Amino acid sequence: MRISGITIPNKRLPYALATLYGVGIPLGRTICLKAKVDQFKKADDLTADEENAIRKILETMKLEGDLKREVAGNIKRLKDIGAYRGTRHARGLPTRGQRTKTNSRTRRGNVRKTMGSGRRKVEKT
Repeated sequence: MRISGITIPNKRLPYALATLYGVGIPLGRTICLKAKVDQFKKADDLTADEENAIRKILETMKLEGDLKREVAGNIKRLKDIGAYRGTRHARGLPTRGQRTKTNSRTRRGNVRKTMGSGRRKVEKT
């Protein structure tokens, strides 16, 4: 089953729909309820009518490329107006007030590895 250019894996429906950017597991469950499809079915077991019902609901949502473009536009707007959050995005630092002296390894990258006291240990001869 393919939806908006993405191949849906053969998992239970809420988890399979979560492979689409912009759809999580809770939203996947909601989509199943709206389409009146059993959420315990696997993606390959769907009938053509059920697939079309899910597609119809997903067409009304902003997913994949459109959503990514909107998020990138929001970040670009913050950078252009010189907002604090925009400068944090530009520098690749946390934008929501987290500390950076320790932690934030994922955001800053694993490059800065100095840990401990910073002093070198004296070698015994």
